[in-house]
Amino acid sequence: MEQQRLLLTLGLLFLLYLAYGKWQEQFNPQANVPAPTQVTQPAADNSSIPESASSIPEAVTTPSAIPAETKSQVGSHIKSAKRIYVETKALKVEIDALGGDVRVLDLLEYPETNDKDSKPFRLLTDSSDKLFIAQSGFAAKRAVANNSIVTAPNHKTVYKIEKDSYQLKNGDKAIRVKLFWLSPENILFTKIYEFKPDSYDIKVIHRVENRNRLPWHGNLYQQLQRKDYKDEKQSSFIHTYTGGVIYSNEEKYEKINFSDMEDENLKRDIKGGWAAIIQHYFLAAWIPPAESTQTYYSRDLGNQLYLLGMKASKEMRVNGGESKEVVNTLYAGPKIQKHLEELAPGLELTVDYGMLTFIAKPIFWLMTVIHSVVNNWGWSIILLTLMIKLLFYKLSEASYKSMANMRKVQPRMVALKERYGDDRQKMNQAMMKMYKEEKINPLGGCLPILVQIPVFIALYWVLLESVELRQADWILWYTDLSTKDPYFILPLLMGISMFIQQKLNPAPIDPMQARIMSALPFVFTVFFAFFPSGLVLYWVVNNTLSIAQQWYITRHVVKA
Repeated sequence: MEQQRLLLTLGLLFLLYLAYGKWQEQFNPQANVPAPTQVTQPAADNSSIPESASSIPEAVTTPSAIPAETKSQVGSHIKSAKRIYVETKALKVEIDALGGDVRVLDLLEYPETNDKDSKPFRLLTDSSDKLFIAQSGFAAKRAVANNSIVTAPNHKTVYKIEKDSYQLKNGDKAIRVKLFWLSPENILFTKIYEFKPDSYDIKVIHRVENRNRLPWHGNLYQQLQRKDYKDEKQSSFIHTYTGGVIYSNEEKYEKINFSDMEDENLKRDIKGGWAAIIQHYFLAAWIPPAESTQTYYSRDLGNQLYLLGMKASKEMRVNGGESKEVVNTLYAGPKIQKHLEELAPGLELTVDYGMLTFIAKPIFWLMTVIHSVVNNWGWSIILLTLMIKLLFYKLSEASYKSMANMRKVQPRMVALKERYGDDRQKMNQAMMKMYKEEKINPLGGCLPILVQIPVFIALYWVLLESVELRQADWILWYTDLSTKDPYFILPLLMGISMFIQQKLNPAPIDPMQARIMSALPFVFTVFFAFFPSGLVLYWVVNNTLSIAQQWYITRHVVKA
């Protein structure tokens, strides 16, 4: 009966785990913030950069080491100037001349839905209800400096632009989008975005050309702003992390969620690393040069808007007549592990498999190998499940043998319960004596199940987190394995398979426990009706293979 009790406990724990994710969501309800009125700033013109600075607007500088934001900048109230439109094979981007911010970014190869006329998925946007933008600029340590210049453009500065539209044509290796700002002290600042055809990583180059005799110095920063909003398209029964993440060689992968930002401001010096805001399947991340030290920071800006960024700890100094530049990378796209591994150490960990990453990664690798052969993620899940069952065949065999032996002595166990009634001590002594006589290990079926639990949980996260399964089709109406089965066929098959498994196992002698066990197939069927069909497919195949294996072992191996 121990294995029955274990299965019951595991089933209830799994349901509690899912319920906990939903409870977290309900415990911190989203505030409904009315959309403020949009304020539009006059656009910068396209005239050439002048040698004198008489007509160039000054940058707004602040005395703080880290750029400040105000609550008045939330949502669509963040001002806007002229837009630059950029299109590559992978991206469609809008860059605002105000601050040179990346305000809109569409992923052209990832539609929102499976509909033929679906719009591409919009990762970055400056809309008031789903704000998510990338910014960069220079922060001055002090407003006035002796014998040096600190005036510099930040995300409140209006840049001049060369043209307002760019398109990467066939054969082009890259395109560069340039924005200019000339300070009153005759220092030319150029912000350059470099796009490649099939790439989601964008080089962001800040060039400083000092045309003055005095030296200039400043600290470059880059940051992400995001509104914490509920994704209505995500299943209420599936909880994935949305929030900030930073990486360092010391702490490795570290979540800085929005509630952390409300509690206190992050301020930490990190060499290299990266900072990102992630969501289900996608992320945006700033990646500084690996050799540079940055002060990582976070802010709660109010009205469900949060900021995560970094500022160069060491000042950039440019003497009179000199020119220098700094190159950072902005990644905005899907969580494709192979690409992320190549960009920065640990960036692939944004595909968040949790504590079982060391198991989940090999599972994902194997699934991708299978997919490279069959070219269908549904069949890949089925073949992967079969391989895992074969891997644990001997462990399962021991478990099913133990359950078959327990089934043989079931009548004697019922008789012992009737004989001793509520005297549990005497009944347990009699049962242990019976186990010894029959050479049965009552825990023989538990260890194999316990060993397989981490593998199952790891596979659960692989199927849930992998962007490759987003909108992946299988057969018939299964056109998206990351969404629920529209006709609930797989959940029903899963419930039936659980019921059959129960009938193959010895029933609990405790009537209450037996009633609870008999209800589990129904309960799981209801829960799994809202699960991604890829996860339910795995469970159906796993249960079916378990039934076949248990039937064979019970009928042939044990009897032999």
